[in-house]
Amino acid sequence: MSDLRGLVEDLVSEVDAVFLFSPSVSFYEFFEDEDDTPVVVVAPEDSVGADEFVKLPLEFNDVASRVRYGVEGAMEQGLVGDEDEIACAVRTFDGDIDTLMRVEASDFSASGVYELFVNSRAEPSVIRDVLEVAVELGKKGQKGKPVGALFVVGDAGKVMNKSRPLSYNPFEKSHVHVGDPIVNVMLKEFSRLDGAFVISDSGKIVSAYRYLEPSAEGVDIPKGLGARHMAAGAVTRDTNAVAIVLSESDGLVRAFKGGELILDLDPEEY
Repeated sequence: MSDLRGLVEDLVSEVDAVFLFSPSVSFYEFFEDEDDTPVVVVAPEDSVGADEFVKLPLEFNDVASRVRYGVEGAMEQGLVGDEDEIACAVRTFDGDIDTLMRVEASDFSASGVYELFVNSRAEPSVIRDVLEVAVELGKKGQKGKPVGALFVVGDAGKVMNKSRPLSYNPFEKSHVHVGDPIVNVMLKEFSRLDGAFVISDSGKIVSAYRYLEPSAEGVDIPKGLGARHMAAGAVTRDTNAVAIVLSESDGLVRAFKGGELILDLDPEEY
C-alpha cells in the first residue's frame, strides 16, 4: 500500500495545475479546499462554478482526446504554459472520476483544432467528422495514390449562392449526413473528382462538385499553395463557413476561417 501511495504522490508532486474533467461538485470542492495548486475544470458546461474553466466542445469517448483538447484549450486561454506539468483526473468508466495521469503541456502544442471546434458556426461534431474524413484521406489516399479534397462546412445557403455546379449533384435529393460510415466512404470516393463538397451546419451533405466563385482578390495564403487553398480562403472570407482542405501535393490538412489559414495539420500526427 505504501508503494501505491508513493506512486500517486509522484504523479501529483510539484505539478503546476490540476485538471478535473467533468467533476462532481463535491469532487471539485474537495480539490479547491485542499490544495493551493490551480484547479482547472474541463467539461462541456461549467456546472460547478469553477474559477478556471475550459469548455470541452464534444463528449469525446476516449480519454486521450479529452486530455488533448482540454490542455490545448487551456493553453489558448493562457491558463497553463508550454513548460507546465499537469495532473489530470478523468472519468474512464461510469460514475465519478476514477483515473489519474500526469502530462506535460508541451506534448499538446496548440494545433488549431480546438479553436476550429469551438469557434466555427457548424456543430463541433460536424467539424470533427469532416476533419476525420480529410485526415483519413491524407493517410491512405485514394487507391494508394495521393488525393486532394475541399470541404466547405456551414452557412451552406450562402456558399451555394457563391458557387456553381461542375456536374450532377449526387446529394441533391438525399438527406445523408457526414459521420455516417457509409456516407464517409462516398465522400472519399467522390473526392477523386473536381469541385468542393458543401456541408450544412448540422452535417447534411448539400452538394458535391461545386466550383467556388468568390473573388480571390485580397486573399493572402502562404506561398506554394494552389487554387484549392485560394478558393477555400476566398469562400470563408465571404461567408461564415469554414473550409477544410487536403492538399494533394504535400498531404497536409489545412483549415480556413474568415479568409485566413487557422490550421496546418499533418494527418500522420493527428
